[in-house]
Amino acid sequence: MSESDWPASLSDSELEELDQFLRAHPGEDHLLLDGVHGLLTALAIGPSPATPDEWLPEVLHEPFADVDEGERILTLLARLNDSVTLEIETGAYEPILGEIETDDGSTAFTSRGWCEGFSRGIDLRAAAWEARLGQDSDLMQFLGPIIALSIEDEVFDSDAEFAALSDEEYDECLARIPESIDAVSTYWRDNPVSEDEYVRHGDDDRRPRPPRRRGGRWVH
Repeated sequence: MSESDWPASLSDSELEELDQFLRAHPGEDHLLLDGVHGLLTALAIGPSPATPDEWLPEVLHEPFADVDEGERILTLLARLNDSVTLEIETGAYEPILGEIETDDGSTAFTSRGWCEGFSRGIDLRAAAWEARLGQDSDLMQFLGPIIALSIEDEVFDSDAEFAALSDEEYDECLARIPESIDAVSTYWRDNPVSEDEYVRHGDDDRRPRPPRRRGGRWVH
């Protein structure tokens, strides 16, 4: 099957297959499916594209069992990456979210894993993001719902004090993720990083990461 013959999105069974593979290879700070989706989303909407050589080390941390497994998993990841881009371009983006058990025994969506992956995607282009966020409040505003969720879910620590989100506010932020993704994608398309910004801020986009925690089960 050629790349042009790939279905636009992974089926539920293919998402489950990829999820099970990621869960079978646990480790400290490893991303699950929701996190991988967040990572690929940040790279798709960010200041410059990233090659698989850059983002695959964030996802895969040990050798495959055999060639067949490697080809299968790499194909699923490539298609997931393509589907993220297509959904953003067509205005059909929806995040893959986790699901956690609440105190009363019911389940609720959580953005923790997705936000962890999204933050790692920003890390891969840290210099460009930090330079622009420091001078353009519009970009910070567009990221507002994602930032609020990241703080609430303790994906990263903040020196400032923020009031905890109510359940209704949390759900509202979740619902606004697609809107936020569209706005940030449009922002970088209309305001590309200049060569001067790369020179002034350096082209090494790797930065030490703040402490992060994540958990939950993916649900599409």
